[in-house]
Amino acid sequence: MKNIHLLGLKDYPKDDIQTIIDTGFRFKEVLDRPIKKVPSLQGKTIVNLFFENSTRTRISFELAQKRLSADTVNFSASTSSLKKGETFKDTVQNIEAMKIDAVVMRHPTPGSPLQLTKYIDAIVINAGDGTHEHPTQAILDMMSLHEKFGYLKGLKVGIVGDISHSRVALSN
Repeated sequence: MKNIHLLGLKDYPKDDIQTIIDTGFRFKEVLDRPIKKVPSLQGKTIVNLFFENSTRTRISFELAQKRLSADTVNFSASTSSLKKGETFKDTVQNIEAMKIDAVVMRHPTPGSPLQLTKYIDAIVINAGDGTHEHPTQAILDMMSLHEKFGYLKGLKVGIVGDISHSRVALSN
């Protein structure tokens, strides 16, 4: 699996999705150990750019990053220079100038993570962009289904609720 952005699942290689799921299952075993930390991302810096409120997604990413030994920085738009009129492009390019390795981004506007990839060279992971997609949640849902049924191929999944505004439903 090469270092590529995770913006959505539609065009993401199925083998890479399976690799992520398999890695997730192996990492779950780490959570049962007394020391829940591995050096997989030691020396890497990841910035969490959250432009909308989040509890589970933000904390899940931050815990995973720390348990993988990454240095984690949490960005808050409400206390940044964006409030003084700095552009989004200038903000993210200034952050990248600090030699970051990856960005996890949650934004209310569909397509924002894709736009981010045009401004920076760091890896970008979409943690939800408006009503567009939430690919990491979809992968987690696939893991849960695989854990329950032992397989994914051939499963029929129903989604209940307002699927027009569901990021996960659109992460097909």
